Amino acid sequence: MGNGYPIVQLVGLGKVFQGKNNVVKALDNINLTINQGEIFGIIGLSGAGKSTLVRCINFLEKPTSGSVIFDGADLGALSERDLLRARQSMGMIFQQFNLLMQRNALQNICFPLEIAGIPKKEARQRAMELLEVVGLVDKAKAYPAQLSGGQKQRVAIARALATNPKVLLCDEATSALDPTTTRSILNLLREINQKLGITVIVITHEMSVIEEICHRVAIIDQSHIAELGEVEEVFVRPKSKIAKQLVFSGESHIDVFEGEYKCRIIFDGRTSFEPVIANMVLECKTPVNILFADTKDIDGKAFGQMVIQLPNDETGRKRIMNYLNVNGITYEEVKGDA
Repeated sequence: MGNGYPIVQLVGLGKVFQGKNNVVKALDNINLTINQGEIFGIIGLSGAGKSTLVRCINFLEKPTSGSVIFDGADLGALSERDLLRARQSMGMIFQQFNLLMQRNALQNICFPLEIAGIPKKEARQRAMELLEVVGLVDKAKAYPAQLSGGQKQRVAIARALATNPKVLLCDEATSALDPTTTRSILNLLREINQKLGITVIVITHEMSVIEEICHRVAIIDQSHIAELGEVEEVFVRPKSKIAKQLVFSGESHIDVFEGEYKCRIIFDGRTSFEPVIANMVLECKTPVNILFADTKDIDGKAFGQMVIQLPNDETGRKRIMNYLNVNGITYEEVKGDA
């Protein structure tokens, strides 16, 4: 999960776009440290500033204020030549793949190597190695029009890896793909991270993508970072309103249930195979009504929450509370409609 040294640091980063009649603040005082070797997620709803943020990281957009430190160097202080060299250390993949249609897979991967002045023979050899990494050796001569969406994205990933980058920036890289293809692309990114030690920064609006491969996540909302933490921690205890909206998307529906006593059970990493509620009902001999549940299985561990309605009889209620306490199950009593 990263060996600790900061590969990307954003310090007081701000970006303002000057419109004809107005000023748009796309990013405001963003402070982030991403460590070498981790898979870091940046999530937000559309218009939150995610794409501007990723373009500021590689200086395709020049920040209006603050600084971007990449691998120890302040990008804003570099000469044009050194900035280009730093950019070559950042591969980028996009939602629409951005492949050159008139070039086959092998030639697409060679493209950044040509720009970097690598001899043709060496470039072709490197491109073939990368086709092997992404599992597409048999498609070397295929043109983008002959490839599926997932295959195009694999070629795009191979192209992004061509210049041996230290960081791979993925801007909504799976948004155009179906769920099965998305999973295979995310698995490939995880492999690249583990085998090649490349830091992966994933920009997305989909919580499932973050949950699948990221170690840490920053939630961006209205140009600010609303929340930052380990993925497990943010999933279990989202603090900001936007995090709760992204994690527990059904939360607003709880208020249709009535009942005096409710209890929110927090699943924070117990094994997914333990039937917590069933055991509680059997042991306490007290029925409960499940009002709302949003639990996820991550690597065989259960995360999320469940809101249950407790019986009005005090003995049964106390029995359940006691059961939760004795078994070390995290819970909180919920008042009113929450």
